[in-house]
Amino acid sequence: MNKNLPGVYTAKKKDNSIYYRSSITLCGKHISLGSYPDEWSAHLAYQEALTLAGTASLSLDDYTSASPLPFFKWVTLINYRDNGLYFSIPIYLKKKYFLYYLEPSYCLKFDIDDLFYYSSKKIMRRGGHLFVNDYGMQCSILNRYGIKNYSVCGKDYRFINGDCSDFRYENIEIINRFHGIACIPDKKHTGCLYKVRIHIRSNYIVGVYGNETEAAIAYNKAIDILKKNGIDRNFTPNYIEGLSPAAYADIYSKLQISPNIFRLTPENT
Repeated sequence: MNKNLPGVYTAKKKDNSIYYRSSITLCGKHISLGSYPDEWSAHLAYQEALTLAGTASLSLDDYTSASPLPFFKWVTLINYRDNGLYFSIPIYLKKKYFLYYLEPSYCLKFDIDDLFYYSSKKIMRRGGHLFVNDYGMQCSILNRYGIKNYSVCGKDYRFINGDCSDFRYENIEIINRFHGIACIPDKKHTGCLYKVRIHIRSNYIVGVYGNETEAAIAYNKAIDILKKNGIDRNFTPNYIEGLSPAAYADIYSKLQISPNIFRLTPENT
């Protein structure tokens, strides 16, 4: 540890060049503050961490780009100061939910029940998609809420309050859980019917059904018909949880499929 500048110690890279690391110990918790190219920068980071820890009036709104600490460290330090819990992930706890910061001006809201999961996951954003590395795979965070990768916001699911950064369970409504299904108004009754389409080179109507389970199975039945006719595209069948093979087979056998599906062949599609 450098005796002249508290909170700083030197380290060596693989090429033996020296760089400087900064850290702080708060309430018995040792917290790394990051690496810096020079000793003074590392010391300024340490001083700012001390100030944050001891000044309750400082909030995330006070952060500026001139800060010696990165914004994510502000989040972790202020959360530790206010809530007594340290996360290496930029999480700030509220009473019944928490904020997960991706940048100073953009954070996600999650239910407190999801804290254990996200406190160990780095959320990344690419092209508007949010995902985490889970068991070596990139997984969309939408999957956690039963939303498929192919789902379209506003069509297959929606955020009830209009805030697409609010992933609290009460704010997410799943409209369509399956491939090829669209909910349409039922003019005779309140609620909706389920129109099924299957795409080959264009969309073909499979039929309209009274419930989501029938619609999902009708899509699967259309796939089977098309494959039997020689149209073997890369269709993804719907998986229906909690339905026994016998119940599935019974529904499957009774479903009416549009005659147009039976007429489709490789030659006329």
